[in-house]
Amino acid sequence: MTALKIILIVLAVLLLLYLLAIKPRMSKRRERSKFAGVYYAHRGLHSNNGEIPENSIPAFRKAVKRGYGIELDVQLSKDGVPVVFHDFTLERMCGKEGKVCEYTYEELQQFTLAGGEEKIPRFTDVLDVIGGKVPLIVELKVEWMDITVCPVVDGILRKYKGVYCIESFNPMALSWYRRYHNDVFRGQLADAFIKTGEYKGALYWCLQNLLLNWMTRPDFIAYNHENQGNLSRKLCRGLFRNTAVAWTIRSQAELEKAKKHYDIFIFESFNPKKG
Repeated sequence: MTALKIILIVLAVLLLLYLLAIKPRMSKRRERSKFAGVYYAHRGLHSNNGEIPENSIPAFRKAVKRGYGIELDVQLSKDGVPVVFHDFTLERMCGKEGKVCEYTYEELQQFTLAGGEEKIPRFTDVLDVIGGKVPLIVELKVEWMDITVCPVVDGILRKYKGVYCIESFNPMALSWYRRYHNDVFRGQLADAFIKTGEYKGALYWCLQNLLLNWMTRPDFIAYNHENQGNLSRKLCRGLFRNTAVAWTIRSQAELEKAKKHYDIFIFESFNPKKG
């Protein structure tokens, strides 16, 4: 066997392994129809400069009233209460030190959002407000290896009557769902982590290139729309016909451009034109 043939065989094997690594789940494509045809308000229909801050009850009420789907974030307080809040730390939205998980729910109620009067809501209260009127994208906030939020949120959502799916940047959360509630439509959140310079290392290189899909088998890939050219993302949508979700669209022009590359759209800071 010539050296050229050996090289070609090695390349073919590497290509096959790569495709197997990024391959998403392909058996629940019909589920996309439950989430298509509506735009998703990022953390509700909010304005952190006004009276309706992100991930607040008024922001979710406003999104429901306008007929938008909702993307929101869930994590646990110190005493295990699921609350709707994006950052792991309280500084940006509450002006306080520490993490959400370092305070009990009652302690968190002493803080307000974005200098206003709204407080961090419980996940169950948010679900009561939405009441199944619009579809939900629930992002599970999982820091490193602590996936205790998964069974807590799953227990609540099993009783919820509305349409929902879950997503997370952390593959551990999706792996939990694959093992314990495989029927749920699940998505891998990702970005060009190395390109942005915010993160470094082999783990983030694998995450940005979706090389852990073999472990999670996501039903959709939610990717930063500004980095749509990522090869793995494009192959998931093109070759495997996986659902592609774009985050976060901030203008009508960005939305029109993203429609060429994505199927579902998460937006903020403007009201998308319907149709």
